[in-house]
Amino acid sequence: MPHQLPRHGLDSLLGDEAAPLGADRGPDPARFLLAAVANCLVASLLFALRKQRNTVEGLVAEASATLMRNDAGRWRIPRAEVVLHLPGQNVDYSHLDRVLQQFEDFCIVTQSVRQGIEVDVSVVDSEGRILKGDKSFEAGA
Repeated sequence: MPHQLPRHGLDSLLGDEAAPLGADRGPDPARFLLAAVANCLVASLLFALRKQRNTVEGLVAEASATLMRNDAGRWRIPRAEVVLHLPGQNVDYSHLDRVLQQFEDFCIVTQSVRQGIEVDVSVVDSEGRILKGDKSFEAGA
């Protein structure tokens, strides 16, 4: 049975488009989409780490997207990339292999978006070692 997301009394959030459509006073919908994917992945990773009794402070996400025109000339996002920067080193975390295998499956937003957009996810430690994801990724590059 479907589940309705509750409507919360949240403060207003300003979104805008670049000129000529808008005044570029806030993130555009594409950036909101990337922020939602990155936030969901961070929350899922944090939950999975804490479930294994790990303490995490300072988990950071970076998100980027590739924009391309489709056959009709309309802009689309065929691919997004999220890099999660895990503080410390992999040896600082218990059951990290299990955490890294499972956390993405629990991210509602990413798994929903993946039905139409390729989303690549990498996790790196504070030394830039790739713990999960594309082995050609170089932290800080």
